[in-house]
Amino acid sequence: METIIGVRFQRAGKIYHFSPGKLTIEKGQHVIVETARGMECGLVVIGPREIEHTVDGQPPKVVQRIANAHDLQRVEDNRKHEKEAYGICVKKIREHGLPMKLVNVEYTFDLNKIIFYFTADGRIDFRDLVKDLASVFRTRIELRQIGVRDEAKVMGGIGCCGRPLCCATFLGDFEPVSIRMAKEQNLSLNPTKISGICGRLMCCLKYENDCYCEQCPQKQKRVQPPQQGSRVVTMDGEGKVISISQQRRTATILLDNSRTVVAAWEDVIEEDAEKDENGEMAEQENAAAEKGETGRQRNTAEGECRPRRERSSSRRPRERRERNGRSGSAEERTGRPRRSRKPRENRPERTGRVHNGPRHPRNPREREKKENREPRQEQAQPQEPKA
Repeated sequence: METIIGVRFQRAGKIYHFSPGKLTIEKGQHVIVETARGMECGLVVIGPREIEHTVDGQPPKVVQRIANAHDLQRVEDNRKHEKEAYGICVKKIREHGLPMKLVNVEYTFDLNKIIFYFTADGRIDFRDLVKDLASVFRTRIELRQIGVRDEAKVMGGIGCCGRPLCCATFLGDFEPVSIRMAKEQNLSLNPTKISGICGRLMCCLKYENDCYCEQCPQKQKRVQPPQQGSRVVTMDGEGKVISISQQRRTATILLDNSRTVVAAWEDVIEEDAEKDENGEMAEQENAAAEKGETGRQRNTAEGECRPRRERSSSRRPRERRERNGRSGSAEERTGRPRRSRKPRENRPERTGRVHNGPRHPRNPREREKKENREPRQEQAQPQEPKA
């Protein structure tokens, strides 16, 4: 078992876990801890609690000390320096003519680094800007590009509901939100109605999505809602479903006597589904009784696969071949003894001519030319006297 505390460094920022060590720390105190950026001052938002093991499997870092008055005054001074650095950086951006928007400036607790947060449509070459800022502040400079949702988290604002933005008040991390969530909740797909001030889909679409999705762990225990437009039976009579309310779990029904009632899902029974189930069962029983099917045939009719029929062989039976005169061995049919075949291993190897020397042409004239000899003169044959 390990004792940890939750520390937050920014408003509505991510919570990091540290070990209090031998210190007695309570919720609401400021502590000095060591992070990847150096020494930082954070606010304890989660009191000491014991856990079996951490999420990442590594032991948490130990808190250095509890912040005193001098440390808190240093944090306030850094806030003032951040406003001055913001104005200087905006001027430098205008001088270089860079298409970027500066959002926030953050000083580290030990003044070892200054971080500038900005937004831009694409990649920005800010190497000359970093050199100018480093020559002014004489410290390490880091420019970090963020998205529009992070910009809304830093700047803050009022949402369409009239309350402060969720991301700027209590949301630590952004969860993915898709347009499918709006479809499952029967919301209007108008972008102006389902988008926040950042231009992205509202984070609150994620809150009630578990009540609508099919993968909700409590979906099996709950009663399935009736389908819109289906015939149902209620305590007041039969009617048709006009609309469904997912949040209130009620259905608006238009009765046959032109009366409209609102009933809970538990008090509504679909008439069509009930009739269909009873009718199918009755039809199956009647059909089975008329045909006199056995239990095995009924199971096959319900959906079991029937065994395949054996394919008839294309070859004729032996009796037919004997009738056609093709029965018996080859020796009986032809009258000649059957030649015995020797096994492949005992067969004599075939030997061919081996040409060790050059190959001579078959034509004698070509042979003489090849041997650099003069061709022989053909003797003229005596012609027979003409009669």
